[in-house]
Amino acid sequence: MVSLTPNPSYSLTLRIKLPNQVSQLSSVIEAIAQAKGNLGNIEVVEKSREYIIREIAVDAASTEAAANIEQAVRQLSNIEVLEVYDRTFALHRGGKLRVEAKIPLREQDDLAMAYTPGVGRVCVEIDKHPERVYDLTIKGNTVAIVSDGSAVLGLGNLGAAASMPVMEGKAMLFKEFAGLDAFPICLDTQDTEEIIETVKRIAPVFGAVNLEDISAPRCFEIEKRLQDELDIPIFHDDQHGTAIVSLAALSNALKVVNKQIGDIHVVINGAGAAGLSMGRLFQKAGVQRLTICDSKGIIGGDRTDLTAAKQAFAVSQSGTLADAMQGADVFMGVSAPGVVTVEMVRAMAAQPIVFAMANPVPEIQPELLEGIAAVMATGRSDYPNQINNVLAFPGVIRGAIDCRAQAITTDMFLAAGKAIASLIPEDEIAANNIMPSVFDIRVAPAVAAAVKEVARAAGIARK
Repeated sequence: MVSLTPNPSYSLTLRIKLPNQVSQLSSVIEAIAQAKGNLGNIEVVEKSREYIIREIAVDAASTEAAANIEQAVRQLSNIEVLEVYDRTFALHRGGKLRVEAKIPLREQDDLAMAYTPGVGRVCVEIDKHPERVYDLTIKGNTVAIVSDGSAVLGLGNLGAAASMPVMEGKAMLFKEFAGLDAFPICLDTQDTEEIIETVKRIAPVFGAVNLEDISAPRCFEIEKRLQDELDIPIFHDDQHGTAIVSLAALSNALKVVNKQIGDIHVVINGAGAAGLSMGRLFQKAGVQRLTICDSKGIIGGDRTDLTAAKQAFAVSQSGTLADAMQGADVFMGVSAPGVVTVEMVRAMAAQPIVFAMANPVPEIQPELLEGIAAVMATGRSDYPNQINNVLAFPGVIRGAIDCRAQAITTDMFLAAGKAIASLIPEDEIAANNIMPSVFDIRVAPAVAAAVKEVARAAGIARK
């Protein structure tokens, strides 16, 4: 394995006191470089004739690398380390969200309209005309982010409380990229029926529900049941967001290698919520030959340990991931670090496409495939072609809420993937440029527009 690139997720700030003399700072910078840290901002906090107190931001590759950087600086003579703090933990301190009123309460008149007695008239209006709840309350712009903490990122079953930082982050993304107000609903139960019942009980407040970090196969039943029993959009991002952005990336990658989607052999490693949803959407998009692997190898018809969801993808072949990748055109990983070798990629078809999307450590490091993979993508922001769900879910739910769609359908997913891919002009598509930036302000509006068009054409839009 190649070491990870230093990145902000493992960054730290060093507050140091050093003599106000020539070359003192250079020794600190050299020590950081020798410890494989990537230097960030340097700020002067305090200065006198005798000393300078500085704060230095440094990116590291891991918690261990951050500790090595700190130790390297502490070993310098004449340098006093006053404080060291993890920048990521500092960002999360106190939580990342807060609730604020949109309307100031400055005088009695404001209170009389916002609350009693005036608010009673609005309640009666909604009682008489239920659809007005969308324009007279927060419902028309609010998303519930529901999790039971059973599959948090790639970390496993951490439970409700430990899942909250992810859900808070998700709420930030909804607001930043789609203007939606979202709130974490982390449930202290992993019972399927209890989750379904709880979401149904709180649904009147929300215009849509985003299911998050719920383990397979329970997530499939939870999503389907909620979609059947509620009249608001239900979207499981781990499934469909991943599938949408992967399809968008695949569409443009195929243009680089001049292959058609109906002719390729795709191998997916990872048969959880993301991998199986990707398989379904790829087949809908035209992939004819698809092999999915889990931790035990190829999902073959001879296996007796398959869930119903996996059985739908059973093939006649059996064997390992290496066997599956023989002659394959595309590898997509939503699995675990380091499970793919250079030899396995060399055994693929000419001009192989490799999407190693495990986070934070991909299935194979991009540096190992230079000159071997025709197109390489990961889920990380420090390499080209980042495949990130934030390109999909804000726009999908924005569009569904805006047209008051009763459901979110597979055709919407296909349209969303096409909209994302289309933002890279044909003459600009290249091996290192198959996806728009997550900060491209065109993405969410384009996806929302595509979703609304499909919803209206299908007759499931109420607005």
